[in-house]
Amino acid sequence: MAIRVVVADDQEIVRTGLTMILDAQPDIEVVGEAADGRRAVEVAQRLRPDVCLLDIRMPGVDGIEATRRLAGPAVAEPLAVVVITTFDLDEYVYAALRAGARGFLLKDAGTALLAQAVRAAAAGDALIAPSVTTRLLRAFADAGPAAPPRQPVDTLTAREEEVLVAVARGRTNTEIAHELYISLSTVKTHIASLMGKIGVRNRVEIAMWAYETDRVRKGLGRQM
Repeated sequence: MAIRVVVADDQEIVRTGLTMILDAQPDIEVVGEAADGRRAVEVAQRLRPDVCLLDIRMPGVDGIEATRRLAGPAVAEPLAVVVITTFDLDEYVYAALRAGARGFLLKDAGTALLAQAVRAAAAGDALIAPSVTTRLLRAFADAGPAAPPRQPVDTLTAREEEVLVAVARGRTNTEIAHELYISLSTVKTHIASLMGKIGVRNRVEIAMWAYETDRVRKGLGRQM
């Protein structure tokens, strides 16, 4: 079955372009569009798409607030949200991730990455591109978290620490399995355990927590 997507952007030409790109994919279908965050929330709540692709900067209700209403901690049945922006170091993107977004894209990301992000979000995963997301997370980690990062309910194992850093550096499950010489199912088990121990809901939040607790800062420069 096709992945159902709602696209929201206040610029009609951008919205049309995103829709055309996604509709051209054999497994993706745009089922709704919106020109602002308020309308995006209404359409998404009515249609319950697999993924919501939201622009950050929209009039009235912006992409951050729309994300919070659709995917925030208080939402009983959150939808998958991917935010899209022009700037890779835009502070609003970080806020959107905090609000519950599973990932973000730049508007010049290209057809392949756009489709990849939508598919990842629909599968319950999150797109963390090393060349984009990692730089964003590192920039805000350097500024320090808004509040002291939460502590894990149980101590992380040595292997979980390795998986944590790999996720924060943008590695996919398959890449982590190859790097650590473990099976794909074992990687998934470790990621599920990490989410439970540190109280997060997805890979983006795992990565943010890793940066906020300074687990990858020292070695990051050598990895990129």
